[in-house]
Amino acid sequence: MKSSDDLTIRPEVPGDRDAIAEVVESAFGSPAEARLVERIRASPHFVPELSIVAELSGRVVGHVMISYVALHDRDAQRRIASLAPLAVAPDSQGRGIGAALVREVTGRADACGEPLVVLEGSPQYYGRFGFEYSVLHGIEITLPSWAPPESAQVLRLGAYDPSLRGLVVYPPAFDEVTEH
Repeated sequence: MKSSDDLTIRPEVPGDRDAIAEVVESAFGSPAEARLVERIRASPHFVPELSIVAELSGRVVGHVMISYVALHDRDAQRRIASLAPLAVAPDSQGRGIGAALVREVTGRADACGEPLVVLEGSPQYYGRFGFEYSVLHGIEITLPSWAPPESAQVLRLGAYDPSLRGLVVYPPAFDEVTEH
């Protein structure tokens, strides 16, 4: 658990679930991403120690999780880490909470020996944490038609292996959010 002033970053606990759903839905303006969090939690792809909340003065104001997705390379398939979603309550945005969550969860993934983390997101935002255009590293992510190609990103961690290449395939929990 990390704490700074009245901000605390810690793993989620079952009692946080309603507050997390509220934060995620308000941050995205849609219940789809909150349902995604629930479906990931209920799946074998959930990694409890990589589901992190930010509390500000005792109130959950942010959430991020890393879960497992598949990386398909011809006939081979490998489990890799994926960051999704990252959410900060609208009234708490712009205070570095999202950045603190990204740094904490990727640091934990690195400590767990994960070789990389993939995501779909803003290159300007995630680039400052070391995320790079995934295609440059042989990793393809099928994006929604409205997303720029550079939204497919990868963060190479300490155990990175350059032979990790292929197409990211999301588990069924992601179906609703990958359709729009």
